[in-house]
Amino acid sequence: MTQKSRRRGFCASDEGVKNLQARMSKKGYIQEELATQAGVGIDQLKRLLNPHWGYKVQRDAIEKIALALDLQPTDIVAPHEWYPPQNNSQPIDWHSQSALSARVFISYHTQEPDNSFAMQLGESLKAAGKEVFMSKESEAGWLHRFDEELEQCDCLVILLSPTAAVSEMVTEQIRRARDLRTTSHKPEILPIHIGETTVLNYDLRGYLQGIQAWEWRTPADTPKLVQAVLSLLATDKAPTPDKPPEPLLPVLPMPVISNQRPPEPVASPELPVGQVHLASSFYIERPPIETRCYQEVLQSGALIRIKAPRQMGKTSLMARILYLSREQGYRTVPLSFQLATAEVFTSLDRFLRWFCASIGQSLRLPNRLADYWDDIFGSSYNSTAYFEEYLLAEIDSSLVLGLDEVDRVFSYPEIADDFFGLLRAWYEKAKYGDSGSDIWKKLRLVVVHSTEVYIPMNINQSPFNVGLAVELQEFTTEQVQDLAQRHRLDWGSFEVEQLIDLVGGHPYLVRLAMYHVAKGDMTLAQLLQTAPTEAGPYSDHLRRHLWNLEQYPELAAHYSEVVAANKAIEFRTEVGFKLYSMGLVKKEGNYVLPRCDLYREYFRERLPATAI
Repeated sequence: MTQKSRRRGFCASDEGVKNLQARMSKKGYIQEELATQAGVGIDQLKRLLNPHWGYKVQRDAIEKIALALDLQPTDIVAPHEWYPPQNNSQPIDWHSQSALSARVFISYHTQEPDNSFAMQLGESLKAAGKEVFMSKESEAGWLHRFDEELEQCDCLVILLSPTAAVSEMVTEQIRRARDLRTTSHKPEILPIHIGETTVLNYDLRGYLQGIQAWEWRTPADTPKLVQAVLSLLATDKAPTPDKPPEPLLPVLPMPVISNQRPPEPVASPELPVGQVHLASSFYIERPPIETRCYQEVLQSGALIRIKAPRQMGKTSLMARILYLSREQGYRTVPLSFQLATAEVFTSLDRFLRWFCASIGQSLRLPNRLADYWDDIFGSSYNSTAYFEEYLLAEIDSSLVLGLDEVDRVFSYPEIADDFFGLLRAWYEKAKYGDSGSDIWKKLRLVVVHSTEVYIPMNINQSPFNVGLAVELQEFTTEQVQDLAQRHRLDWGSFEVEQLIDLVGGHPYLVRLAMYHVAKGDMTLAQLLQTAPTEAGPYSDHLRRHLWNLEQYPELAAHYSEVVAANKAIEFRTEVGFKLYSMGLVKKEGNYVLPRCDLYREYFRERLPATAI
């Protein structure tokens, strides 16, 4: 079987849908139960049951679903599609004709010099016998083509201009490529920095860890970069350049700053590209949240839970809690679960090994998992011993763990239940008052997430109902006015209210608007007029949301209902949680409505009205 056939997706045949439904009925599974049993996302199963939606499902997901139902994959997918008619007995020879015709996907922005370099690179690769697909985000149908081509290509070349390096869409592209590579070992990812790209957003830095990046400064660099791609395809591993670019910065939610001076009340505008760094003038406090968190983290065995939708400032607040902790002499470790590859979540044992090893590495302690992992005991017991007898025992101060993006774990119920139960158990160990309590008093947890847990969990094992709960809200009118002054914008209440009418008090959307107006890119009036269009400053942000919604047709259909309605509507809990965690809705009890008018206007035009 070829690499390409292993990577491409499939739709169920008509007979396959009948087989699925019959076997689900026989086993008494509802869709949610089958998805959990198979260890796949519910949307993957729904796509398989509804091939008329036109969305394909990856091979590994179909195999897991078939196994859970005691079926063969060919009972679901037509055999002639599952087993392509070609000789599959030999492994790929990268020096054979298949390597010569390997497919390269070049993703780039339309500005210069990106466009010219992309064209030169594409033509050179074609001349070398490669299949080349070139895609720029302005093309119609780009979102669908990207996913299609990503599954088929052997190498993804992505051009990182200063604009692309802070783009939400580019971050999403690399995340998808990285996840696909985890399961199918392709595509190779080759990031090329265009010019002096010094800023990468927080998630992008993490996704590119361990991936060799290259640099293009002038047309004279083009030949050596063409050769780099050819060498990559010929050897199936990234080549080492003669003079490698500066390595990417390590993944830290914040810089370590000592003797920090208070920020100036006004400063040059900063493009919001993730967390707000510590010395920034543009971090807006939301009293009494910061004060309460700073007080709580000083308590023995503390647990702080920070909850809010995406881009509301959760990581920025966590960074400040960790900074205060370091000022007190504590050790701190920030860990984002978004940076874990899919293979980490294949079992609880693998996940906890990764978790313990990651903490130890950040503390610069040797990996001693082999000394503490005993198959006689469960993974949770082994992890507890590793922390109690090694990690916490080896350091002479308290340890504050900042666990970011824990929502990622929610997608794996068989892991989530045990992991969150483990965190709860560690928190309670500090309260026992016995001889072992002292060591656990050194551990303080800061847990950052977008939703509550919507998987079934024993309330006595959940860490989400203990400790200090903090839910970040949107900026108030006064806070938006304060931020305008820090951007040196001469705005009165009228201008502030105009912006709030469009984006509410959403921190990221407010800051992005002020950045562009303060930089002179446009006036407030122009921003308000173009905001929900592809020509507006929010186009990258909005297209990322649209792209994510299109991966989940049922969720997109529900959101279409939300933006079309003139009032809040009620959904089942799981749907509401997902839309809320994506930052697309706000909640009123059990009801949801669009997060802001910007989202209502944009998605009403782009999501077809669908009856659920």
